[in-house]
Amino acid sequence: MCDDFAAILDAELDAASDLSGNSEEGAEEEESSAEDSGDRSELDLDHERVKRQKVELYSGTLNPQEEICTHPGSYGGLCMKCGKLVDDDSAISLKYINENLRIANDEMARLRDKDFKDLLCHRKKLYLVLDLDHTLLNSARLTDIKEDETYLINQRDSLPDTLKTSLFRLDRMHMMTKLRPFVHTFLEEASNLFEMYIYTMGERPYALAMADLLDPGNKYFHSRIIAQGDCTQKYQKGLDIVLGRESVVLILDDTQAVWKENKENLILMDRYHFFASSCKNFGFSHKSLSLLKTDESETEGALATVLKVLQQVHCLFFDKGGKDNIEDRDVRQVLKTIRKEVLKDCKIVFTHVFPTNFTAEHHHLWKIAEQLGATCSTEVDPSVTHVVSGDAGTDKSRWAARENKFLVNPGWIEASNFLWRKQPEENFSVKSKR
Repeated sequence: MCDDFAAILDAELDAASDLSGNSEEGAEEEESSAEDSGDRSELDLDHERVKRQKVELYSGTLNPQEEICTHPGSYGGLCMKCGKLVDDDSAISLKYINENLRIANDEMARLRDKDFKDLLCHRKKLYLVLDLDHTLLNSARLTDIKEDETYLINQRDSLPDTLKTSLFRLDRMHMMTKLRPFVHTFLEEASNLFEMYIYTMGERPYALAMADLLDPGNKYFHSRIIAQGDCTQKYQKGLDIVLGRESVVLILDDTQAVWKENKENLILMDRYHFFASSCKNFGFSHKSLSLLKTDESETEGALATVLKVLQQVHCLFFDKGGKDNIEDRDVRQVLKTIRKEVLKDCKIVFTHVFPTNFTAEHHHLWKIAEQLGATCSTEVDPSVTHVVSGDAGTDKSRWAARENKFLVNPGWIEASNFLWRKQPEENFSVKSKR
């Protein structure tokens, strides 16, 4: 009975992998092509690894001589080891792999340890969790497309090729989606260094549709597509359902609030607002990229910038010159080290930025500046390099001008944070409000 149960589970998990967002026909064509060539490509090896990882959930555990079953996980309420009915509320539901799959916490730790050694020792990869909306793309309902944006639909043939190939009308979902510039190159390059997940607060049909646009060849994500219904906490994302140790996982997302338990793993992304409705939803009064008939830069945009950071993290993590054991390294510490280089030689004083009677050290700009390596102070002195001001008419602002110190608006810190390098101060001038 146990062997039959294992065989059924194996088939179900393989089916879940094959249906990760692409059609069966596409998967069959890929498999057929690989067989014809006789070569074992990186895609084939990765695909097999995904299946082995899932089969590992129960393989090697079916020992009929064992008297006590630890119930490492269940499928459809039945233990994967002994086949008995189990009820473990603490088990982790991996619905994105299979709707009926639940894994005990101890088993999740074992799986993470096993995959950790495989990725680090043999494949030299880390994990990367990717948000969709405003990080990799921007979507808008067709009913929210403004009149000034209808050229995207009515004049498609005359659109520039770069826009035409990254803009999709999805009638079945009643929406349009614009992929962020550089996204395909980003995914191709990142896939060499990371095993990647999609993690969105959108519903599964939407997540799968977006995965089809981003990964039409099913090279990058396989069944690693996590949607709203897969989360273990309402309105929150978490690494508890990712099959990777937290010490080797990085996250790209435009929203910090949804990662309360994993903020140190997060690289916060500058939001991509292509459609006018996207700007409106976030309360922005400025025109969207679509209304301006422009787009982010391919080479200087958010994804190109963050790819360099990811490559740097990967390089430092796998640095052979390190004296410590690679298994003891942590991407969160590597990320902190890189971030502290951005403003390391800056001493900052703020003026007319924080609300009255607000504790300066608790303000998010103060915290960001310190994370970027700057020293923050409440009072001016000769060692101050920058005054961050909301009004050029304050005493501290005038002091900065008099002492030939940099006087910048708060956007200088935010831009340096998003772009991971100190920004030219002259681009962040301060206006007088008096």
